[in-house]
Amino acid sequence: MKILALETSTETASVALLDGERLLERSVAGRPGHSETILPEIRSLLLDAGVSLDALDAIAFGAGPGAFTGLRLACGVAQGLAMGLGKPVIPVGTLAALASQCPHDAIFVAADARMSEVYFA
Repeated sequence: MKILALETSTETASVALLDGERLLERSVAGRPGHSETILPEIRSLLLDAGVSLDALDAIAFGAGPGAFTGLRLACGVAQGLAMGLGKPVIPVGTLAALASQCPHDAIFVAADARMSEVYFA
């Protein structure tokens, strides 16, 4: 299964490709302007992986919580690509994705929400 994943809700934008057991990723840290970099990063990642858009099985995106504009960007790009390709869209909760990396049963996940606020689960 080939899944393209997008995350743009934080200061670091990233794109990743899960291709069976192989995981490739690109990230751009500490710069605003994810809207300028996301499509070139997707293209670069797919070219390096030797995978065409048509070969994708699904497109996932980080569904937040996070920066509103960043969430709209990832959601819009994912939906636009998926609609054009006839592929499903998979929204992934950002905090749930972070929590899934921990082997413990009970965990607390927190992320900076800016303006002295915190997202947590």
